[in-house]
Amino acid sequence: MTQDVPEAAAAAMVEGELAVSNLALLHGRLRPCFVRVKPFAQAEKYMSALISDLPRKNGWTIAEHAGDLTPDATQRLLNHAVWDHDRAQRVVRRFVIEELGDQPLRVGALDESGQEKQGESTAGAKRQYMGCAGRIANGVNTVYCSYATPGGHALVGARIYVPEEQITVEHRAVLGIPDDVEFKTKSQLAQDILADMIADATIPPWIAGDEVYGRAGKLRAFMADNGIGYVMRVGCAFTIETGPGQRIRADTAVATHLAGRKHKMRWQVCSVTGSKGERAYAWAWLATTRPRHFLLIRKHLQTGELAYHYCHVPAGRPITLMTLVRVACLRWPVEEGFEFSKDHFGLDHSQVRLYTALLRHIVLTLAALAVCAVTAAQARTQAPAPILPRTGDDQPPKDLGLIALTVAEVKRLFMLVTRRLLPEAHHLHWIWWRRRHQARARWFHHRTRLRRQIGQT
Repeated sequence: MTQDVPEAAAAAMVEGELAVSNLALLHGRLRPCFVRVKPFAQAEKYMSALISDLPRKNGWTIAEHAGDLTPDATQRLLNHAVWDHDRAQRVVRRFVIEELGDQPLRVGALDESGQEKQGESTAGAKRQYMGCAGRIANGVNTVYCSYATPGGHALVGARIYVPEEQITVEHRAVLGIPDDVEFKTKSQLAQDILADMIADATIPPWIAGDEVYGRAGKLRAFMADNGIGYVMRVGCAFTIETGPGQRIRADTAVATHLAGRKHKMRWQVCSVTGSKGERAYAWAWLATTRPRHFLLIRKHLQTGELAYHYCHVPAGRPITLMTLVRVACLRWPVEEGFEFSKDHFGLDHSQVRLYTALLRHIVLTLAALAVCAVTAAQARTQAPAPILPRTGDDQPPKDLGLIALTVAEVKRLFMLVTRRLLPEAHHLHWIWWRRRHQARARWFHHRTRLRRQIGQT
């Protein structure tokens, strides 16, 4: 086993160099977004700092990491420098999709995430429900789209939610909100992101979202009109049309057409691979009177809890239950994208207040995440198949190998290459050790799931 450490370390260093190369590649593609050379160079320093191990990533810490004598250049990059951050967001999206676009299933996952803020002097800040806090709090919400595939995922679109009361002349001046920014609901912001993806030909074949977006009829109509399939989460009170002029609630439809022993055969147990193993649920679907529209229902195998999804399959695509199930299950990577972006890249660390500065920080964070996510996806294509148990009685083999490089490990390798952390062998040993023990934890997690499925203790 110890002989494998140098080989794994050498391979890991290659991926670290690849991450550095990917940052240089993405940074080079951003050049047309900048008018002047100095802000363009500062953007590379900013992204490198976001990938670093700084515990807090704000103007002061980023400037110190970049070797600047004051934070002026960093603050100018976010607030006053002339560069097109919307175009930069498109460049980042194209960079991600070039790597992940050949995957067999591609899903755009819509969701919002927030950053808590104090006071009322930040663009978008107000008392509202903040998912990051799990309660009503003061902060800023932003709508995101994740480009999710079985081979990897990354955030590729963002729109800041600006409360209606801030769209006034006096508030615009104080908060730096541009004149072309109008009040829009979260579903309208999501539609704007999708419209941009359609315009630059980066729209995936499928879109998934939670109830905030599932109950937005105009958003669903927009996707259907543009030939985009969707699997959108809806509530139990969502109504579907089961006959001419007949609309019933989703829970009523299930009770009528899927409940009881006589309908047991209409449920299928489908297992989809997740980050922590196979996740099995019972699934069923009901056709509606609208052509190619369905109600997809997920039932928890132990608790019987139901979840509802309203689905549309565009013309020309095969209609299968398993496809809709897989799309529904690719909604969750957007949550992982939020976790990575906040824990590792400082998405919610910025201390800026103005609208443009906040959006620019988000765009540069998405770029930093894209570098590591793309590198991890490239490394995954070379990784051996994971060693997993087949039954709940299997015993672990002596060597379970290593897990594929994760975004977090790519980030550490990037720092190792660029900062030349010493002793290098010590850090490489720890990267190998984590991947080995995570592979072992994954094996036992899978075995526990297998035992649970067959009722073993």
